[in-house]
Amino acid sequence: MSFFTIYFIQILKHLPQYIVKVATTDGYQYAEIISEELALSAAKRGVNINKRTPQYVQNKINNGQAVIAINSLNNEWVGFCCIEVWAHEKYLASSGLIISPKYRGLGISKTLKIKLFELCQLKFPFAKLFSLTSNPAIIHINHELGYTIVPYSDVMRDPLFANGGSSWVDYADLMSHPTGAAKHVAMVYDPFTPIQRKATSNISQYFFNKIKSIKRKVVRVA
Repeated sequence: MSFFTIYFIQILKHLPQYIVKVATTDGYQYAEIISEELALSAAKRGVNINKRTPQYVQNKINNGQAVIAINSLNNEWVGFCCIEVWAHEKYLASSGLIISPKYRGLGISKTLKIKLFELCQLKFPFAKLFSLTSNPAIIHINHELGYTIVPYSDVMRDPLFANGGSSWVDYADLMSHPTGAAKHVAMVYDPFTPIQRKATSNISQYFFNKIKSIKRKVVRVA
């Protein structure tokens, strides 16, 4: 083998090996550290939100509404994300997306986002999904998953969102910038649009093919 081949193999050996999965009760052990990292992240961004307590994290896990990334070599916590649900399961949003500081910059948030989308479709196939982000990578993934960019005014005119979305961490940010002055991009995945209705006529096969094609572009998802 050439020097560069050997060097590349050595790099691969030192890359973190992790899996992303729907969180189960064995994830309770990470609830406290996830809660602490969420609070630190909010403080750094200057976001004034109620602290996501360890009990909050455990409840999301217990309700089957969370995905988690774990280092498969040492069982370290790598990342976490969960679903906010309101308006009688008509509206969803990803929430609490957080990556352990030592694992940031590796694209793990993408795998979490994809796995959470898959979970949303399995549990709430007819719900409308919201995303509010300033991250170009997340915007790109959203586009691939079928999200569309929408004006802030359209979101805020929706009575179900306006009356029920306050549990979502980005709700206050969205509602405080009615003209779209914030740096975030509002996106919606609506399964009831004509395009999505046609695509989801065989919903199981559609999402299997959709998510499979995106997974090829990112790190292994379990």
